[in-house]
Amino acid sequence: MERPAELGFRMPAEWEPHEAVWFSWPHPGGISFPGAYERIPGAMAALVRAAAEFEPVRINVMDADEEAEVRRHVGRCDAVEYFHVPTNEPWCRDHGPVFLVNDRTGEVAVVDFDFNAWGGKYEGTDHDRKVPSRLAERLGMRCFTNPMVLEGGSIEVNGTGSLLTTRSCLLNPNRNPHLSQAQIGENLRGWLGAGNILWLDDGIEGDDTDGHIDDLTRFVAQSRVVTVVEDDPQDPNHAILRENVAALQTLHDEDGQPLEIVSLPMPARRLEYEGQRLPASYANFLVVNGGVLMPAFDDPRDAEAAAVLATLFPGRKVVPVDCRDLIIGLGSVHCLSQQQPAPPQS
Repeated sequence: MERPAELGFRMPAEWEPHEAVWFSWPHPGGISFPGAYERIPGAMAALVRAAAEFEPVRINVMDADEEAEVRRHVGRCDAVEYFHVPTNEPWCRDHGPVFLVNDRTGEVAVVDFDFNAWGGKYEGTDHDRKVPSRLAERLGMRCFTNPMVLEGGSIEVNGTGSLLTTRSCLLNPNRNPHLSQAQIGENLRGWLGAGNILWLDDGIEGDDTDGHIDDLTRFVAQSRVVTVVEDDPQDPNHAILRENVAALQTLHDEDGQPLEIVSLPMPARRLEYEGQRLPASYANFLVVNGGVLMPAFDDPRDAEAAAVLATLFPGRKVVPVDCRDLIIGLGSVHCLSQQQPAPPQS
């Protein structure tokens, strides 16, 4: 079977035009928000409304009854569309489709990677594993199936041939123990059209995904990245993030240009829930048409982080979204969303 890249497909950068952004609505019986679910629908609705100010929103719900309930939370919003596609948990970035574009033909397609609940950490993912193929069918898109385990939050692309990821996640034996680093890299090249694979090492404390890149380092241009740093040498994240910066200083884009590195602060206060550290990171932002949705934590550094992102995305409005409740699920804005690119002009 020909791989998508051989047919002209690539994974576009997040700042390229979107047709819509997807969310999967959380359920009270899920495992993501133990003892705190009653706070989640309101927080999720605020995130949906923030996204709908910039582009169409599509939400996966279980059925008509849940759709009616979600409509009550979201309120009247013409930019929101509902799809009866069952899910187990709300982390659409990880269980949702990875969308590809073909600049020659104008086609948008889906890659359906395998999903095993972040290395088999949780049970009950039967619905989540079927989301990409179900959405491809609903949207009338071609679906390329890849048996490699991969979550969307573990990869970050610049759209022109470079991809960032972490060894702690993709090389973890709980994902694809039968594949070497070289084989995983070749898989990413063939399916996502990214010939230049850039590897960092570890993720931040509290991240149960084994180190997703979208809490660490994000492309903001072809050869420019923004990466989180921790100034407090007593914080466990200090050494981890310093090592990532050192690694970034040795990396290049697909044209051989050194990466320009911009620092993004971590929240000043340590967030915890029931004694567990939460992986609060301003890097978990979502770029939308004309805007950037940034997770906020009622923290002294919220404004500083927003100012950094505003300089990196001129012409886009940076909107802080209160994620103090959502982060209880160990993810925030980017983890909960998945952008669908607009068809390219062929």
